[in-house]
Amino acid sequence: MTTFVRASLDRPAYTLPGHYFTSSEVFAREQERIFATQWICVGRSAEVPAAGSYRLIEIAGESLILVRDHNGQLYAHYNVCRHRGARLCTEMQGQFHETILCPYHAWAYRLDGTLAAARYMQDAPGFRREDWPLISAAVAEWDGFVFVSLARQPTPFAEAFAPLIGKFQTWEMSRLQRGAQIVYEVAANWKLIVANYSECYHCPLIHPELVAVSPWQSGRNDLTSGPFLGGYMELTYDSMTLNGQTRRPPLPKLAAEDHKRVYYYSIFPNLLLSLHPDYVMAHRLIPRQPNATTVICEWYFDPETMASPDFDPSDAVEFWDRTNRQDWHVCELSQQGVSSRAYRPGPYAQSEGLLWQFDQEYLRVMGEMVS
Repeated sequence: MTTFVRASLDRPAYTLPGHYFTSSEVFAREQERIFATQWICVGRSAEVPAAGSYRLIEIAGESLILVRDHNGQLYAHYNVCRHRGARLCTEMQGQFHETILCPYHAWAYRLDGTLAAARYMQDAPGFRREDWPLISAAVAEWDGFVFVSLARQPTPFAEAFAPLIGKFQTWEMSRLQRGAQIVYEVAANWKLIVANYSECYHCPLIHPELVAVSPWQSGRNDLTSGPFLGGYMELTYDSMTLNGQTRRPPLPKLAAEDHKRVYYYSIFPNLLLSLHPDYVMAHRLIPRQPNATTVICEWYFDPETMASPDFDPSDAVEFWDRTNRQDWHVCELSQQGVSSRAYRPGPYAQSEGLLWQFDQEYLRVMGEMVS
């Protein structure tokens, strides 16, 4: 049986020093030590649904081609020809047929990355096609999400994500379909966005619409340390909408108690997952600079509900778009403040225990001292 507790601190704890949010050197280390080694969420399986369908993705400054082969297997190939390094693909998404063709010298790669043909290379001394496949990264699919790791020997996904495997099965996320997407450009460090997501200390001041349907002190958490953090908040109405009402039924396999809860989890480093009674919302973070983050927010709904003639996701989207923009505003204010010479690490509140735990995981992965 899952045990939920209040987020709390048993010791004095303080925010990270300012350079963690402003330094180009720290940002570069994050790209190498976090985003080039961890399992990074890059989107949904449904975005590459069939053989030959592809998307370009970016991780730690690297361009990769996410493509599905004729056996349904997903691959993430570096977007680099093995001949002389040309970019293989420049369109952000599309459809390959049988091969990925280099536009420079027409080297052709099968969808699994093996080299199918290389013009006039048969006379090159020692050349063998089997020696020159595309360089690929590790790929995993989980509950409809796609994760990629650039690590040469990544921790197996099933091992790294063991606490989450099967945890959300009653939401049936793999069968949910995207009903809406909004992309935000936020002038704040990615860690400030994760921190803001992980506490509701700010909610009474910043989110009047949220606290009207979900008591801000109702949070209880079951994952309280490590790379996955979070739990639930109580829902006093039917849905997280501006009036607390919706025409959508609850997702069909949820337990009755989950009809009155919303679950929020941060999945290190770049996925924020919010599970509602009638939909799921995800924020995917793409750090651009120390003070700039792209946030892709998506809403997923039951496909049978979406097939209804009166399906309309706008009540959920309007609620969270307003809430998101409230959050981005204070995150940007925080970015401005931590950039000041006057900034010093401040004390975490008792209810901000998950933020301190995130800091500990962040420092551990960065290879720095953990307090």
